[in-house]
Amino acid sequence: MSDRVSMDSRQASVPQPAVSAAGAAPAAAAIVQPVILSYEDFRLRPHHCFACGELSEIGLHLKLNLEPGRCWTELELPRRFEGWEGIIHGGIICTILDEVMAWSLVANDNWGVTARMSVDFRKPVTVGQAIRAEGWITEDRRRIQVTAARLVDAATGVELAAAHATYVAASETRKRELKELYGVAGNGEGEPS
Repeated sequence: MSDRVSMDSRQASVPQPAVSAAGAAPAAAAIVQPVILSYEDFRLRPHHCFACGELSEIGLHLKLNLEPGRCWTELELPRRFEGWEGIIHGGIICTILDEVMAWSLVANDNWGVTARMSVDFRKPVTVGQAIRAEGWITEDRRRIQVTAARLVDAATGVELAAAHATYVAASETRKRELKELYGVAGNGEGEPS
């Protein structure tokens, strides 16, 4: 089994942007409540996803960390993801932001596909730079989920890119199929076991 997606209880006190009822993250960080889902809920079978799959020979191999309604990852990107000399390609940045937003849904036992995504590139991400991507749910409207994400310099916290996206929830049948395909544990009633 893969350990690319984890619930890391050490992260229970990591500051994360709080989300207001309007869906915006305020400037002041909030303390995250302790993780309520277990690590085993999100141990995935090896798969070929370019972003998080360990079987993809050319992929990002993201190690995702889940909290209720949130997902984050930290990494350094090698030269093979370069666009201009020394700068990571913008499409790779978009992929990372999309992945943490999509997995913030899965952390709430909601699977969906990206319907719309908007990205603001604030500063270049350089090859080998330590970065952190964070995604969270801003609005839950039955079959439509609205999310936000940011990518920051892991050492300084300077925002390098930000995104907003809309996801359409998978049907209950498709969600069960995906859980079976990826080996995600669940009790069959919409809640992780």
